[in-house]
Amino acid sequence: MAEHADTLSLKALRELVTGLVARADRAEIRIEALEADNRKLREENDQLRIENTRLKVDNQLLRDEIARLKNLPPRPPFRPSGMDQATSDKTVAGSRKPARRRGPKGDTRSATREEVLPARAPPGSRFKGYKDCMVRDLVVRAEVVRYRRECWVTPEGRTIIAPLPAGIKGGYGASLRRFCLMLHSHGQVTTQRLTTLLNDVGVEISKRQVIRFLTERLDGFHAEDAAVLHAGLVSAPFVTVDDTGARHANRNFHTTQIGGEHFTAFRTTPSKSRLNFLALLRGNYQDYVLNDAAFTFLETRQVDPALLAHLKTCEPRRFANQVPFLEYLAANGINIFDKDIIRPFAEAGIWGAIRHHGLVGNAVIVSDDAGQFRVGTHALCWVHAERLLHKLMPATPGQVKHVETLRELVWHFYKALKAYRQRPDPRAARGLQARFDRIFSLRTGYGDLDKLLFRLGRRKAELLRVLERPETPLHTNASERDLRGLVIKRKISGGTVSRNGRQARDSMLGLMKTCQKLGLSFWHYLGDRLGIGDEDYLVAPLASMVAARA
Repeated sequence: MAEHADTLSLKALRELVTGLVARADRAEIRIEALEADNRKLREENDQLRIENTRLKVDNQLLRDEIARLKNLPPRPPFRPSGMDQATSDKTVAGSRKPARRRGPKGDTRSATREEVLPARAPPGSRFKGYKDCMVRDLVVRAEVVRYRRECWVTPEGRTIIAPLPAGIKGGYGASLRRFCLMLHSHGQVTTQRLTTLLNDVGVEISKRQVIRFLTERLDGFHAEDAAVLHAGLVSAPFVTVDDTGARHANRNFHTTQIGGEHFTAFRTTPSKSRLNFLALLRGNYQDYVLNDAAFTFLETRQVDPALLAHLKTCEPRRFANQVPFLEYLAANGINIFDKDIIRPFAEAGIWGAIRHHGLVGNAVIVSDDAGQFRVGTHALCWVHAERLLHKLMPATPGQVKHVETLRELVWHFYKALKAYRQRPDPRAARGLQARFDRIFSLRTGYGDLDKLLFRLGRRKAELLRVLERPETPLHTNASERDLRGLVIKRKISGGTVSRNGRQARDSMLGLMKTCQKLGLSFWHYLGDRLGIGDEDYLVAPLASMVAARA
Protein backbone atom coordinates (compact mmCIF):
# COMPACT_ATOMS: atom_id res chain seq x y z
CA MET A 1 0.00 0.00 0.00
CA ALA A 2 1.40 3.35 -1.05
CA GLU A 3 2.32 5.75 1.72
CA HIS A 4 0.62 9.14 2.08
CA ALA A 5 2.53 12.07 0.60
CA ASP A 6 2.62 13.89 3.98
CA THR A 7 4.60 11.05 5.56
CA LEU A 8 7.21 10.86 2.79
CA SER A 9 10.61 12.43 3.07
CA LEU A 10 11.83 15.06 0.66
CA LYS A 11 14.03 12.55 -1.10
CA ALA A 12 11.13 10.12 -1.53
CA LEU A 13 8.94 12.91 -2.88
CA ARG A 14 11.60 13.83 -5.42
CA GLU A 15 11.91 10.22 -6.51
CA LEU A 16 8.12 9.95 -6.79
CA VAL A 17 7.80 13.10 -8.88
CA THR A 18 10.72 12.07 -11.08
CA GLY A 19 9.06 8.72 -11.68
CA LEU A 20 5.74 10.35 -12.54
CA VAL A 21 7.43 12.74 -14.96
CA ALA A 22 9.24 9.87 -16.61
CA ARG A 23 6.00 7.95 -16.96
CA ALA A 24 4.27 11.05 -18.40
CA ASP A 25 7.12 11.46 -20.91
CA ARG A 26 6.84 7.83 -21.93
CA ALA A 27 3.07 8.18 -22.28
CA GLU A 28 3.50 11.30 -24.39
CA ILE A 29 5.95 9.49 -26.64
CA ARG A 30 3.52 6.62 -27.02
CA ILE A 31 0.67 9.07 -27.81
CA GLU A 32 2.79 10.79 -30.46
CA ALA A 33 3.65 7.43 -31.96
CA LEU A 34 -0.04 6.45 -31.98
CA GLU A 35 -0.98 9.77 -33.60
CA ALA A 36 1.68 9.22 -36.24
CA ASP A 37 0.38 5.70 -36.87
CA ASN A 38 -3.16 7.09 -37.01
CA ARG A 39 -2.18 9.71 -39.62
CA LYS A 40 -0.39 7.03 -41.62
CA LEU A 41 -3.44 4.77 -41.47
CA ARG A 42 -5.69 7.66 -42.53
CA GLU A 43 -3.45 8.38 -45.49
CA GLU A 44 -3.42 4.71 -46.44
CA ASN A 45 -7.20 4.64 -46.02
CA ASP A 46 -7.57 7.65 -48.35
CA GLN A 47 -5.35 5.96 -50.91
CA LEU A 48 -7.38 2.77 -50.63
CA ARG A 49 -10.60 4.76 -51.07
CA ILE A 50 -9.19 6.38 -54.20
CA GLU A 51 -8.00 3.02 -55.50
CA ASN A 52 -11.38 1.49 -54.71
CA THR A 53 -13.10 4.28 -56.62
CA ARG A 54 -10.82 3.71 -59.60
CA LEU A 55 -11.52 0.00 -59.51
CA LYS A 56 -15.26 0.69 -59.46
CA VAL A 57 -14.88 2.88 -62.55
CA ASP A 58 -12.79 0.24 -64.33
CA ASN A 59 -15.28 -2.44 -63.35
CA GLN A 60 -18.16 -0.41 -64.75
CA LEU A 61 -16.25 0.16 -67.99
CA LEU A 62 -15.65 -3.58 -68.30
CA ARG A 63 -19.32 -4.28 -67.61
CA ASP A 64 -20.33 -1.80 -70.29
CA GLU A 65 -17.88 -3.36 -72.75
CA ILE A 66 -19.25 -6.84 -72.02
CA ALA A 67 -22.79 -5.54 -72.48
CA ARG A 68 -21.78 -3.95 -75.79
CA LEU A 69 -20.23 -7.20 -77.04
CA LYS A 70 -23.40 -9.07 -76.05
CA ASN A 71 -25.60 -6.41 -77.68
CA LEU A 72 -27.11 -5.55 -74.30
CA PRO A 73 -27.94 -2.01 -73.17
CA PRO A 74 -25.24 -0.50 -70.91
CA ARG A 75 -26.05 0.40 -67.35
CA PRO A 76 -26.63 4.14 -66.83
CA PRO A 77 -23.46 5.44 -65.13
CA PHE A 78 -25.24 7.99 -62.96
CA ARG A 79 -28.61 8.10 -61.31
CA PRO A 80 -31.06 10.86 -62.32
CA SER A 81 -30.44 14.18 -60.66
CA GLY A 82 -33.96 14.93 -59.45
CA MET A 83 -33.11 18.63 -59.15
CA ASP A 84 -35.98 19.84 -61.33
CA GLN A 85 -38.59 17.77 -59.47
CA ALA A 86 -37.17 18.63 -56.04
CA THR A 87 -37.34 22.37 -56.76
CA SER A 88 -40.84 22.27 -58.22
CA ASP A 89 -43.60 24.28 -56.54
CA LYS A 90 -45.99 21.36 -56.85
CA THR A 91 -45.94 19.30 -53.69
CA VAL A 92 -47.78 16.05 -53.22
CA ALA A 93 -48.59 15.01 -49.66
CA GLY A 94 -47.88 11.32 -49.98
CA SER A 95 -46.72 8.90 -52.59
CA ARG A 96 -50.14 8.21 -54.10
CA LYS A 97 -51.35 10.32 -56.98
CA PRO A 98 -54.54 12.31 -56.42
CA ALA A 99 -57.63 10.58 -57.71
CA ARG A 100 -58.97 11.81 -61.02
CA ARG A 101 -62.24 13.70 -60.89
CA ARG A 102 -64.98 11.52 -62.28
CA GLY A 103 -67.49 13.01 -64.66
CA PRO A 104 -69.13 12.65 -68.08
CA LYS A 105 -66.95 11.98 -71.09
CA GLY A 106 -66.44 14.71 -73.64
CA ASP A 107 -67.85 12.74 -76.57
CA THR A 108 -71.40 12.24 -75.26
CA ARG A 109 -72.78 14.78 -77.77
CA SER A 110 -71.20 13.19 -80.82
CA ALA A 111 -72.87 9.79 -81.02
CA THR A 112 -72.24 8.11 -84.38
CA ARG A 113 -75.22 5.75 -84.18
CA GLU A 114 -78.39 5.58 -82.13
CA GLU A 115 -80.22 2.34 -81.48
CA VAL A 116 -83.50 1.83 -79.63
CA LEU A 117 -83.63 -1.29 -77.46
CA PRO A 118 -87.18 -2.58 -76.77
CA ALA A 119 -88.11 -3.87 -73.34
CA ARG A 120 -90.44 -6.77 -72.55
CA ALA A 121 -93.07 -5.03 -70.49
CA PRO A 122 -96.22 -6.80 -69.23
CA PRO A 123 -99.65 -5.61 -70.44
CA GLY A 124 -100.89 -2.47 -68.75
CA SER A 125 -97.43 -0.93 -68.33
CA ARG A 126 -96.92 2.81 -69.06
CA PHE A 127 -94.13 4.09 -71.31
CA LYS A 128 -91.84 6.46 -69.37
CA GLY A 129 -89.32 7.45 -72.05
CA TYR A 130 -85.75 6.22 -72.52
CA LYS A 131 -82.72 5.73 -70.34
CA ASP A 132 -79.61 6.57 -72.36
CA CYS A 133 -76.38 4.63 -72.10
CA MET A 134 -73.29 5.72 -74.05
CA VAL A 135 -71.15 2.80 -75.25
CA ARG A 136 -67.74 3.30 -76.88
CA ASP A 137 -66.55 0.65 -79.28
CA LEU A 138 -64.10 0.15 -82.13
CA VAL A 139 -64.92 -1.53 -85.42
CA VAL A 140 -61.97 -3.09 -87.27
CA ARG A 141 -62.86 -5.09 -90.34
CA ALA A 142 -61.45 -5.69 -93.80
CA GLU A 143 -63.37 -4.13 -96.65
CA VAL A 144 -62.88 -5.14 -100.28
CA VAL A 145 -64.68 -2.78 -102.64
CA ARG A 146 -65.22 -3.49 -106.32
CA TYR A 147 -65.34 -0.20 -108.23
CA ARG A 148 -67.12 -0.60 -111.54
CA ARG A 149 -65.63 2.27 -113.50
CA GLU A 150 -67.73 3.43 -116.42
CA CYS A 151 -65.97 3.46 -119.76
CA TRP A 152 -67.07 5.75 -122.60
CA VAL A 153 -65.78 6.35 -126.07
CA THR A 154 -66.17 9.86 -127.43
CA PRO A 155 -67.16 10.55 -131.05
CA GLU A 156 -63.48 11.37 -131.64
CA GLY A 157 -62.51 7.87 -130.53
CA ARG A 158 -61.04 8.85 -127.16
CA THR A 159 -61.73 6.51 -124.21
CA ILE A 160 -62.95 8.02 -120.96
CA ILE A 161 -62.74 5.96 -117.75
CA ALA A 162 -64.30 7.13 -114.47
CA PRO A 163 -61.56 8.11 -111.96
CA LEU A 164 -61.05 6.29 -108.69
CA PRO A 165 -61.77 8.06 -105.40
CA ALA A 166 -58.94 10.09 -103.87
CA GLY A 167 -56.23 8.24 -102.01
CA ILE A 168 -56.41 4.87 -103.78
CA LYS A 169 -52.97 3.69 -104.87
CA GLY A 170 -52.08 0.26 -106.20
CA GLY A 171 -55.28 -1.41 -105.16
CA TYR A 172 -55.24 -0.14 -101.56
CA GLY A 173 -57.31 2.63 -100.02
CA ALA A 174 -56.21 5.68 -98.08
CA SER A 175 -57.78 4.41 -94.85
CA LEU A 176 -55.49 1.39 -94.85
CA ARG A 177 -52.46 3.59 -95.40
CA ARG A 178 -53.61 5.91 -92.62
CA PHE A 179 -53.96 2.94 -90.26
CA CYS A 180 -50.43 1.71 -91.08
CA LEU A 181 -48.85 5.16 -90.63
CA MET A 182 -50.64 5.68 -87.32
CA LEU A 183 -49.67 2.33 -85.79
CA HIS A 184 -46.08 2.45 -87.01
CA SER A 185 -45.33 6.09 -86.12
CA HIS A 186 -47.46 6.58 -83.02
CA GLY A 187 -47.88 3.01 -81.77
CA GLN A 188 -44.29 1.85 -82.43
CA VAL A 189 -45.60 -1.28 -84.19
CA THR A 190 -43.01 -3.03 -86.35
CA THR A 191 -43.67 -3.79 -90.01
CA GLN A 192 -43.71 -7.54 -89.35
CA ARG A 193 -46.33 -7.26 -86.60
CA LEU A 194 -48.31 -4.80 -88.68
CA THR A 195 -48.35 -7.23 -91.60
CA THR A 196 -49.46 -10.07 -89.32
CA LEU A 197 -52.21 -7.93 -87.78
CA LEU A 198 -53.62 -6.88 -91.15
CA ASN A 199 -53.63 -10.43 -92.49
CA ASP A 200 -55.33 -11.67 -89.30
CA VAL A 201 -58.04 -9.04 -89.74
CA GLY A 202 -58.59 -10.17 -93.31
CA VAL A 203 -56.50 -7.82 -95.46
CA GLU A 204 -54.25 -9.80 -97.77
CA ILE A 205 -51.09 -7.73 -97.89
CA SER A 206 -47.36 -8.40 -97.97
CA LYS A 207 -44.67 -6.93 -95.77
CA ARG A 208 -43.13 -5.27 -98.83
CA GLN A 209 -46.39 -3.42 -99.47
CA VAL A 210 -46.58 -2.29 -95.84
CA ILE A 211 -43.06 -0.90 -96.15
CA ARG A 212 -44.14 0.98 -99.29
CA PHE A 213 -46.99 2.54 -97.30
CA LEU A 214 -44.53 3.72 -94.66
CA THR A 215 -41.67 4.97 -96.83
CA GLU A 216 -42.92 5.89 -100.31
CA ARG A 217 -45.12 8.69 -101.71
CA LEU A 218 -44.60 10.84 -98.61
CA ASP A 219 -43.46 13.97 -100.45
CA GLY A 220 -46.29 16.03 -98.99
CA PHE A 221 -45.36 15.02 -95.44
CA HIS A 222 -41.66 15.72 -96.06
CA ALA A 223 -42.49 19.18 -97.43
CA GLU A 224 -44.69 19.99 -94.43
CA ASP A 225 -42.02 18.77 -92.02
CA ALA A 226 -39.48 21.10 -93.67
CA ALA A 227 -41.99 23.96 -93.54
CA VAL A 228 -42.59 23.33 -89.82
CA LEU A 229 -38.87 23.53 -89.10
CA HIS A 230 -38.55 26.74 -91.14
CA ALA A 231 -41.53 28.35 -89.39
CA GLY A 232 -40.19 27.35 -85.97
CA LEU A 233 -36.71 28.73 -86.63
CA VAL A 234 -38.14 32.00 -87.94
CA SER A 235 -40.69 32.64 -85.20
CA ALA A 236 -39.69 30.76 -82.02
CA PRO A 237 -38.10 32.76 -79.18
CA PHE A 238 -35.99 29.74 -78.23
CA VAL A 239 -35.12 26.25 -79.45
CA THR A 240 -33.83 23.31 -77.47
CA VAL A 241 -31.51 20.85 -79.20
CA ASP A 242 -30.12 17.42 -78.45
CA ASP A 243 -28.93 14.34 -80.33
CA THR A 244 -28.74 10.58 -80.00
CA GLY A 245 -27.21 7.69 -81.86
CA ALA A 246 -29.01 5.97 -84.73
CA ARG A 247 -28.21 3.04 -87.00
CA HIS A 248 -28.64 3.43 -90.74
CA ALA A 249 -27.47 1.04 -93.45
CA ASN A 250 -25.33 -0.82 -90.88
CA ARG A 251 -23.49 2.40 -89.99
CA ASN A 252 -23.51 4.66 -86.95
CA PHE A 253 -25.48 7.82 -87.68
CA HIS A 254 -26.72 10.58 -85.39
CA THR A 255 -30.26 11.96 -85.02
CA THR A 256 -30.46 15.64 -84.06
CA GLN A 257 -33.61 17.02 -82.46
CA ILE A 258 -34.53 20.67 -82.95
CA GLY A 259 -37.65 21.78 -81.12
CA GLY A 260 -39.51 24.63 -79.54
CA GLU A 261 -42.66 25.10 -77.55
CA HIS A 262 -44.89 24.32 -80.55
CA PHE A 263 -42.79 22.28 -82.98
CA THR A 264 -40.28 19.44 -83.25
CA ALA A 265 -38.07 18.23 -86.10
CA PHE A 266 -35.65 15.31 -86.39
CA ARG A 267 -32.76 14.98 -88.83
CA THR A 268 -30.52 11.88 -89.11
CA THR A 269 -27.07 12.42 -90.59
CA PRO A 270 -23.71 10.63 -90.55
CA SER A 271 -22.04 13.47 -88.63
CA LYS A 272 -22.71 15.45 -85.45
CA SER A 273 -20.27 18.30 -86.07
CA ARG A 274 -20.99 22.01 -85.81
CA LEU A 275 -20.91 22.20 -89.61
CA ASN A 276 -23.64 19.56 -89.79
CA PHE A 277 -25.76 21.34 -87.16
CA LEU A 278 -25.51 24.64 -89.02
CA ALA A 279 -26.52 22.88 -92.24
CA LEU A 280 -29.61 21.54 -90.44
CA LEU A 281 -30.50 25.05 -89.23
CA ARG A 282 -30.18 26.30 -92.80
CA GLY A 283 -32.96 23.90 -93.83
CA ASN A 284 -33.57 23.40 -97.54
CA TYR A 285 -31.38 26.35 -98.54
CA GLN A 286 -28.06 25.46 -100.15
CA ASP A 287 -26.45 28.91 -100.43
CA TYR A 288 -23.47 30.45 -98.63
CA VAL A 289 -23.35 34.12 -97.62
CA LEU A 290 -20.39 36.20 -96.48
CA ASN A 291 -21.92 39.08 -94.52
CA ASP A 292 -21.39 40.78 -91.16
CA ALA A 293 -22.74 37.75 -89.28
CA ALA A 294 -20.29 35.46 -91.11
CA PHE A 295 -17.27 37.67 -90.36
CA THR A 296 -18.31 38.03 -86.72
CA PHE A 297 -18.47 34.24 -86.56
CA LEU A 298 -14.97 33.98 -88.01
CA GLU A 299 -13.62 36.50 -85.51
CA THR A 300 -15.04 34.49 -82.61
CA ARG A 301 -13.28 31.42 -84.03
CA GLN A 302 -10.01 33.42 -83.98
CA VAL A 303 -9.29 33.02 -87.69
CA ASP A 304 -6.13 34.68 -89.02
CA PRO A 305 -6.98 38.39 -89.61
CA ALA A 306 -4.78 38.39 -92.73
CA LEU A 307 -7.11 35.84 -94.35
CA LEU A 308 -10.19 37.82 -93.35
CA ALA A 309 -8.79 41.00 -94.89
CA HIS A 310 -8.87 39.41 -98.36
CA LEU A 311 -12.51 38.38 -97.99
CA LYS A 312 -14.08 41.49 -96.48
CA THR A 313 -16.01 43.60 -98.95
CA CYS A 314 -18.40 46.52 -98.65
CA GLU A 315 -21.39 44.45 -99.74
CA PRO A 316 -22.37 40.92 -98.66
CA ARG A 317 -21.53 38.21 -101.16
CA ARG A 318 -23.98 35.36 -101.78
CA PHE A 319 -23.11 32.07 -103.48
CA ALA A 320 -25.72 29.69 -104.87
CA ASN A 321 -24.03 26.54 -103.57
CA GLN A 322 -20.75 25.13 -102.31
CA VAL A 323 -18.88 25.10 -105.63
CA PRO A 324 -18.73 28.88 -106.32
CA PHE A 325 -18.12 29.48 -102.62
CA LEU A 326 -15.02 27.27 -102.62
CA GLU A 327 -13.83 28.83 -105.87
CA TYR A 328 -14.08 32.28 -104.29
CA LEU A 329 -12.13 31.16 -101.21
CA ALA A 330 -9.41 29.55 -103.36
CA ALA A 331 -9.12 32.71 -105.47
CA ASN A 332 -8.43 34.68 -102.27
CA GLY A 333 -5.53 32.53 -101.14
CA ILE A 334 -7.31 30.08 -98.81
CA ASN A 335 -6.27 26.44 -98.98
CA ILE A 336 -9.58 24.69 -99.54
CA PHE A 337 -7.95 21.24 -99.29
CA ASP A 338 -6.91 21.73 -95.65
CA LYS A 339 -9.89 20.68 -93.52
CA ASP A 340 -8.73 22.56 -90.44
CA ILE A 341 -8.45 25.80 -92.43
CA ILE A 342 -11.61 25.48 -94.54
CA ARG A 343 -13.93 24.29 -91.73
CA PRO A 344 -14.45 27.68 -89.98
CA PHE A 345 -15.00 29.39 -93.35
CA ALA A 346 -17.63 26.82 -94.34
CA GLU A 347 -19.35 27.23 -90.96
CA ALA A 348 -19.26 31.01 -91.31
CA GLY A 349 -20.73 30.84 -94.84
CA ILE A 350 -23.64 28.72 -93.63
CA TRP A 351 -24.16 30.91 -90.56
CA GLY A 352 -24.26 33.96 -92.83
CA ALA A 353 -26.90 32.22 -94.96
CA ILE A 354 -28.94 31.41 -91.85
CA ARG A 355 -28.93 35.06 -90.83
CA HIS A 356 -29.56 36.18 -94.43
CA HIS A 357 -32.79 34.14 -94.58
CA GLY A 358 -33.97 35.33 -91.17
CA LEU A 359 -33.61 31.94 -89.51
CA VAL A 360 -32.90 31.61 -85.78
CA GLY A 361 -33.23 35.42 -85.60
CA ASN A 362 -33.02 36.38 -81.95
CA ALA A 363 -33.81 32.88 -80.71
CA VAL A 364 -31.85 31.37 -77.84
CA ILE A 365 -30.36 27.93 -78.52
CA VAL A 366 -30.48 25.81 -75.35
CA SER A 367 -28.24 22.75 -75.28
CA ASP A 368 -26.45 20.34 -72.95
CA ASP A 369 -23.03 21.96 -73.60
CA ALA A 370 -22.20 19.79 -76.61
CA GLY A 371 -19.70 21.80 -78.66
CA GLN A 372 -21.56 21.56 -81.98
CA PHE A 373 -24.58 23.41 -80.55
CA ARG A 374 -22.62 26.41 -79.29
CA VAL A 375 -23.68 28.94 -81.94
CA GLY A 376 -25.61 32.20 -81.88
CA THR A 377 -27.21 33.22 -78.60
CA HIS A 378 -26.51 30.11 -76.55
CA ALA A 379 -27.79 28.96 -73.16
CA LEU A 380 -26.75 25.98 -71.06
CA CYS A 381 -28.97 23.34 -69.48
CA TRP A 382 -28.82 23.55 -65.69
CA VAL A 383 -29.76 19.89 -65.24
CA HIS A 384 -26.73 18.79 -67.26
CA ALA A 385 -24.52 21.29 -65.42
CA GLU A 386 -25.64 19.92 -62.04
CA ARG A 387 -25.14 16.38 -63.34
CA LEU A 388 -21.41 17.08 -63.45
CA LEU A 389 -21.42 17.04 -59.65
CA HIS A 390 -22.65 13.43 -59.79
CA LYS A 391 -19.68 12.50 -61.96
CA LEU A 392 -17.25 13.47 -59.22
CA MET A 393 -15.93 10.56 -57.16
CA PRO A 394 -14.90 11.90 -53.75
CA ALA A 395 -12.57 9.61 -51.82
CA THR A 396 -12.75 11.06 -48.30
CA PRO A 397 -15.65 12.01 -46.03
CA GLY A 398 -14.57 15.65 -46.25
CA GLN A 399 -14.74 15.60 -50.04
CA VAL A 400 -18.16 13.93 -49.91
CA LYS A 401 -19.39 16.68 -47.57
CA HIS A 402 -18.06 19.40 -49.89
CA VAL A 403 -19.86 17.87 -52.89
CA GLU A 404 -23.14 17.54 -50.98
CA THR A 405 -22.91 21.14 -49.75
CA LEU A 406 -22.29 22.46 -53.27
CA ARG A 407 -25.15 20.39 -54.63
CA GLU A 408 -27.49 21.85 -52.04
CA LEU A 409 -26.36 25.39 -52.92
CA VAL A 410 -26.92 24.73 -56.63
CA TRP A 411 -30.40 23.31 -55.99
CA HIS A 412 -31.45 26.38 -53.97
CA PHE A 413 -30.03 28.67 -56.67
CA TYR A 414 -31.88 26.74 -59.38
CA LYS A 415 -35.13 27.13 -57.44
CA ALA A 416 -34.52 30.88 -57.26
CA LEU A 417 -33.99 30.98 -61.04
CA LYS A 418 -37.30 29.19 -61.57
CA ALA A 419 -39.04 31.76 -59.37
CA TYR A 420 -37.38 34.59 -61.30
CA ARG A 421 -38.54 33.07 -64.58
CA GLN A 422 -42.13 33.29 -63.34
CA ARG A 423 -41.74 36.87 -62.08
CA PRO A 424 -38.80 38.69 -63.70
CA ASP A 425 -37.39 41.64 -61.77
CA PRO A 426 -34.21 43.64 -62.57
CA ARG A 427 -33.28 43.96 -58.92
CA ALA A 428 -33.64 40.22 -58.40
CA ALA A 429 -31.49 39.63 -61.50
CA ARG A 430 -28.61 41.61 -60.00
CA GLY A 431 -28.94 39.67 -56.76
CA LEU A 432 -28.88 36.34 -58.60
CA GLN A 433 -25.74 37.34 -60.50
CA ALA A 434 -23.97 38.19 -57.24
CA ARG A 435 -25.19 34.93 -55.70
CA PHE A 436 -23.86 33.00 -58.71
CA ASP A 437 -20.45 34.60 -58.26
CA ARG A 438 -20.36 33.67 -54.57
CA ILE A 439 -21.25 30.02 -55.22
CA PHE A 440 -18.91 29.36 -58.12
CA SER A 441 -15.98 31.28 -56.66
CA LEU A 442 -15.81 28.97 -53.66
CA ARG A 443 -12.64 26.92 -53.21
CA THR A 444 -12.92 23.78 -51.10
CA GLY A 445 -9.48 22.21 -51.41
CA TYR A 446 -10.97 19.26 -53.31
CA GLY A 447 -9.16 19.64 -56.64
CA ASP A 448 -11.74 18.10 -58.99
CA LEU A 449 -14.59 20.04 -57.41
CA ASP A 450 -12.68 23.33 -57.56
CA LYS A 451 -11.87 22.75 -61.23
CA LEU A 452 -15.55 22.08 -61.94
CA LEU A 453 -16.64 25.25 -60.12
CA PHE A 454 -14.10 27.28 -62.07
CA ARG A 455 -15.26 25.74 -65.35
CA LEU A 456 -18.93 26.46 -64.66
CA GLY A 457 -18.12 29.96 -63.44
CA ARG A 458 -16.59 30.75 -66.82
CA ARG A 459 -19.94 29.86 -68.46
CA LYS A 460 -21.85 32.39 -66.39
CA ALA A 461 -23.40 34.23 -69.36
CA GLU A 462 -24.83 31.00 -70.81
CA LEU A 463 -26.05 29.66 -67.46
CA LEU A 464 -27.74 32.96 -66.58
CA ARG A 465 -29.27 33.63 -70.02
CA VAL A 466 -32.70 33.41 -68.39
CA LEU A 467 -32.04 36.70 -66.55
CA GLU A 468 -32.11 38.66 -69.82
CA ARG A 469 -34.50 36.29 -71.64
CA PRO A 470 -37.01 34.98 -69.04
CA GLU A 471 -38.84 32.90 -71.66
CA THR A 472 -35.75 30.71 -72.05
CA PRO A 473 -36.12 27.26 -70.41
CA LEU A 474 -33.57 26.26 -67.78
CA HIS A 475 -33.12 22.75 -69.14
CA THR A 476 -33.41 20.57 -72.25
CA ASN A 477 -35.92 18.12 -70.78
CA ALA A 478 -38.31 18.82 -73.67
CA SER A 479 -35.68 17.67 -76.18
CA GLU A 480 -34.96 14.53 -74.19
CA ARG A 481 -38.69 13.73 -74.05
CA ASP A 482 -38.95 14.18 -77.81
CA LEU A 483 -35.97 11.92 -78.39
CA ARG A 484 -37.39 9.26 -76.09
CA GLY A 485 -39.87 8.18 -78.75
CA LEU A 486 -37.08 7.80 -81.30
CA VAL A 487 -34.96 5.82 -78.83
CA ILE A 488 -37.88 3.47 -78.14
CA LYS A 489 -38.39 3.02 -81.87
CA ARG A 490 -34.67 2.31 -82.27
CA LYS A 491 -34.83 -0.38 -79.57
CA ILE A 492 -37.90 -1.99 -81.15
CA SER A 493 -37.16 -1.71 -84.87
CA GLY A 494 -33.39 -1.28 -84.91
CA GLY A 495 -32.12 0.96 -87.68
CA THR A 496 -33.19 1.96 -91.16
CA VAL A 497 -31.79 0.63 -94.41
CA SER A 498 -32.89 2.93 -97.23
CA ARG A 499 -32.76 6.69 -97.55
CA ASN A 500 -36.56 6.74 -97.90
CA GLY A 501 -36.95 4.84 -94.66
CA ARG A 502 -34.64 7.19 -92.79
CA GLN A 503 -36.39 10.29 -94.10
CA ALA A 504 -39.85 8.82 -93.46
CA ARG A 505 -38.97 8.02 -89.84
CA ASP A 506 -37.65 11.53 -89.19
CA SER A 507 -40.56 13.32 -90.89
CA MET A 508 -43.39 11.25 -89.39
CA LEU A 509 -41.97 11.39 -85.85
CA GLY A 510 -41.45 15.14 -86.15
CA LEU A 511 -44.98 15.73 -87.44
CA MET A 512 -46.43 13.50 -84.72
CA LYS A 513 -44.60 15.42 -81.97
CA THR A 514 -45.62 18.74 -83.55
CA CYS A 515 -49.28 17.67 -83.57
CA GLN A 516 -49.02 16.75 -79.88
CA LYS A 517 -47.55 20.15 -79.00
CA LEU A 518 -50.26 21.92 -80.98
CA GLY A 519 -52.99 19.88 -79.31
CA LEU A 520 -54.02 18.14 -82.55
CA SER A 521 -55.02 14.55 -83.19
CA PHE A 522 -52.40 12.81 -85.32
CA TRP A 523 -55.13 10.48 -86.59
CA HIS A 524 -57.23 13.36 -87.87
CA TYR A 525 -54.11 15.03 -89.28
CA LEU A 526 -53.27 11.92 -91.32
CA GLY A 527 -56.84 11.66 -92.56
CA ASP A 528 -56.88 15.29 -93.65
CA ARG A 529 -53.56 15.01 -95.50
CA LEU A 530 -54.54 11.74 -97.20
CA GLY A 531 -57.81 13.22 -98.43
CA ILE A 532 -60.17 11.17 -96.25
CA GLY A 533 -60.61 13.54 -93.35
CA ASP A 534 -63.88 14.55 -91.76
CA GLU A 535 -65.17 18.06 -92.40
CA ASP A 536 -65.46 18.50 -88.63
CA TYR A 537 -61.74 17.82 -88.19
CA LEU A 538 -60.02 19.92 -90.85
CA VAL A 539 -56.36 20.59 -90.02
CA ALA A 540 -54.70 23.80 -91.16
CA PRO A 541 -51.06 23.77 -92.33
CA LEU A 542 -48.91 23.04 -89.31
CA ALA A 543 -46.32 25.66 -90.29
CA SER A 544 -48.90 28.45 -90.16
CA MET A 545 -50.13 27.23 -86.77
CA VAL A 546 -46.57 27.16 -85.41
CA ALA A 547 -45.93 30.71 -86.62
CA ALA A 548 -49.28 31.95 -85.27
CA ARG A 549 -48.64 30.60 -81.77
CA ALA A 550 -45.10 31.94 -81.47
